[in-house]
Amino acid sequence: MRAFALREWGPLFRSVRDALAARRWRAVPLTLVAVCLTALFQFVQNQDWGYQPVQNIGSVRAEDPLWLALLRTPLSLFVPALDLPVWGALAQILLVFGIAEICLGRWRTLLIAYLATLGGTLYARVGIALGPDHPLGLPASDAQVVDTGPSAAVVGLAVYVCYRKRAWLTGALVIVAMVVEIMIKNNLAGKEHLAAIAVVLVVCAVSALRDHRWSGPRPGTRSWKPPIRS
Repeated sequence: MRAFALREWGPLFRSVRDALAARRWRAVPLTLVAVCLTALFQFVQNQDWGYQPVQNIGSVRAEDPLWLALLRTPLSLFVPALDLPVWGALAQILLVFGIAEICLGRWRTLLIAYLATLGGTLYARVGIALGPDHPLGLPASDAQVVDTGPSAAVVGLAVYVCYRKRAWLTGALVIVAMVVEIMIKNNLAGKEHLAAIAVVLVVCAVSALRDHRWSGPRPGTRSWKPPIRS
């Protein structure tokens, strides 16, 4: 078990430990900003004067025009869902965004988070178009569901970090957990999580292909020449 734990989580643990030991909270500035922004949105949207402004800049519904949904999607990531406890969103961001920022860097973390969120947002439109009778479809009523929160980004980042750090079992468990979520509660959020995972798996496949090509033999080396015949 100890050998397995070292293989599975050793590289990830060492990366996080060394970064925090060297720079402490300065190692995760993006994460701290994301936590503060989420807490600010939560406070504002629970005020009589603040609910509508937050909806106007960060609330996404499948019934919205596509251009408007795309414009609001980046900030929707930091708008907590009103029907869920905000501490859950803050804990997810602090833990997963923090680990991702250390392991992937600031801009790659933002990119993966946005792609995962965007994948879930666009899936909602496709699912509604397919209809409730399709295995991947959604009922028309989901077009009016407010689609906000960091959960899709968190799931996508978790899978991508596991890929980069070769924590295969942990990544597989994240995916299985999302499948079980759908089996228990088949709703828009659960299916968006799977859509986010699908997008990130495509990114992982492209990254693996690129790494394989870059690590292959270079022109001019022996491996590029035909076999020697004597």
